[in-house]
Amino acid sequence: MMADTPLHPLAHLVAPRSIALVGASERPGSIGEQTLTNLTKHSDFAGPLYLVHPKQTEMRGMQAWPSVADLPEAPDVALIVVPAAQVPRVVEDCAARGVRFAMILSSGFGEAGEEGAAAQDALVARARAAGMRIYGPNCPGLVNINLRLGLTFSPAYPEDLTSGPIGLATQGGGLGRNVLQAMERGIGVGLWASTGNEADLQVADFIDYMVDAPDIRVIVTMLEGVSDGPRLMAALARAAKAKKPVVALKIGKSDYGRKAAQSHTASLTGSAEVNSAVFREFGVIEVDDIDELADIAWLLARATPDARDGLAIYCGSGGTAALAADIVGTSGLRLSTFSEDTLASLGNDLPSYAAIENPVDTTTAVLADDSLTERTLQAVARDPDVAMVLVPNALEYGRASALQARAIAEVQEKVDIPILPIWMSDRLGEGYRHLVDTGFAPPRSLGKAIAATRRWVEYGKWRTAAGDLPATNHIAPADHAPRALSEVEGKSRLNAAGIRTLQSALAGSREEAIAVAERIGFPVVAKVASEHIAHKTEADGVHVGLADADAVGTAWDRIVAGAGRMHPEVQIDGALIEEMAPSGGIELMVGVTRDPVFGHILTFGLGGVHVEILRDVTRRLLPLDRPRAEAMMREIRGFALLDGARGRPRADVDAVIELLLALSRFVEAHADTIEEIDLNPVWVGPQGSGAVPLDALIVAREPRS
Repeated sequence: MMADTPLHPLAHLVAPRSIALVGASERPGSIGEQTLTNLTKHSDFAGPLYLVHPKQTEMRGMQAWPSVADLPEAPDVALIVVPAAQVPRVVEDCAARGVRFAMILSSGFGEAGEEGAAAQDALVARARAAGMRIYGPNCPGLVNINLRLGLTFSPAYPEDLTSGPIGLATQGGGLGRNVLQAMERGIGVGLWASTGNEADLQVADFIDYMVDAPDIRVIVTMLEGVSDGPRLMAALARAAKAKKPVVALKIGKSDYGRKAAQSHTASLTGSAEVNSAVFREFGVIEVDDIDELADIAWLLARATPDARDGLAIYCGSGGTAALAADIVGTSGLRLSTFSEDTLASLGNDLPSYAAIENPVDTTTAVLADDSLTERTLQAVARDPDVAMVLVPNALEYGRASALQARAIAEVQEKVDIPILPIWMSDRLGEGYRHLVDTGFAPPRSLGKAIAATRRWVEYGKWRTAAGDLPATNHIAPADHAPRALSEVEGKSRLNAAGIRTLQSALAGSREEAIAVAERIGFPVVAKVASEHIAHKTEADGVHVGLADADAVGTAWDRIVAGAGRMHPEVQIDGALIEEMAPSGGIELMVGVTRDPVFGHILTFGLGGVHVEILRDVTRRLLPLDRPRAEAMMREIRGFALLDGARGRPRADVDAVIELLLALSRFVEAHADTIEEIDLNPVWVGPQGSGAVPLDALIVAREPRS
């Protein structure tokens, strides 16, 4: 007999067996009264509910106890709604009594300045010492709609009770409830956790819980900041391995958004580019606004996508069908090609003037025959090249719209692929309401519908092709101030790690520079050598194509003069004399940065000036493996240049991949010290000629020798 599956650590928070409401009140409109009302009048909680009040012994016919210490048992959850000044004593009582979870709805902690943050830290320390977890503070609570349980003071809770397969984990309360209220158009949410200050439990913990929750099919999250990158990545990795989709909206992509998010949550927002790169690594579907989030989440809840990508458009208006096809095309999506059987079926049922090739325009013929929509829509939905049918409805047309809605619902019951009705009119009628009641949650515009469709198709391709996931560890930096290594030292370390650089030597005088150049062989490059001068060109510190001794001598003079003019306080080490890269080739850039939240990130793209102008780059978490290295190379728009575009020879792509992997191993071996690496440009020539960093900047945290 198989052993029972162990409960998730949050199981008795999400579905408690017993609850204590600390701060219960009968004063109308108070947080304690509203929370009590939600628990007793609008929830279906069958376990013991203990009311705690220092003076009253009875409320609404229920016994009340003076403190948590006086309760007959330790409840699973203590729901705390007392003023901030009283919270530490209540948490102390909960910890001593053996309460599993303290859910603190009260404000006045980490969001309220240094004093509040210190008080919050003290709560966490006491809870951890007792093995108790803290949810909040400064949060609206938690609602398990599938169990009809409202651990919340929200007066909107009684109206937001449409259960469903979507799990929602947010930091903010207002936007979270906005998603919850998408149930007005048929979207059902089963669980909403709004974690507030995240003193202990975080959004990541609820994502982790929902991975295993059988009643949750799609996980939705909204993040204002991330304070624990490895924790979030571990949860996302579990969701990816379980093939349970995660839809995310990350606030803080602009300077304005970052500032607002930090003032709200006091947590790190991180770089938008890095956040997006991490999401892509774990198959997270990142969206840009609430409508898109709700649309794609419900589409995923209705149907799991696979590698198929053919779309069909079925419509009774030629102009609407053409507009939908336009947006499909500009979104990079593909209209399916109907089989001969599908075309024959449509041709038999529709008049000769109807358009039966994708997109389908049924014309007004469907108005005269109530059964025509059902027959023809079913034929389209059963075509082998169709993964989804888009049914845009441009106008509310009374009885005709209602009949079409019923036909859509009936056909959906008979076919395996999703049908997506799109209600474009601002006038809502019986047809719209029927679509809502039968679970379609129709998007309200073509743009929104096709944006969600594109996310759905992309996720299906990722889900089918997903390979190994990145590691989720994050090594803390060494406790030293960062310093920039000189190019000489940096290249020496790269060489030791198996990353080839061009032949070079450091020259300490004009005469030595000429001698080194003659030994290497002309032409050469001369660069100022100093760990204090990172931007060499600005100090007239880079001279290329030096063809003879006189040119090297002149370059030396200019390097010394430029350094003295731009950095008079810095003593240079001399000049690095280096062989010239062969003519031709392509310049790339490879960089590594330590993100304070997620750890080391590798950036790859076109190099030289192109990286600043075109910003054609892609990113991956380190360490890197070969499949992920190959994939990131192919993501940049400039890959065609490497792959032999317009008859030019194919670049040594294998050498670039080996360079990326070697750099990844180098960073992994020195993960506690490496802060930044900038290899720009990296020269890559035709196949067999290799890939070589021409410039190298390494910033490390380590004591000076």
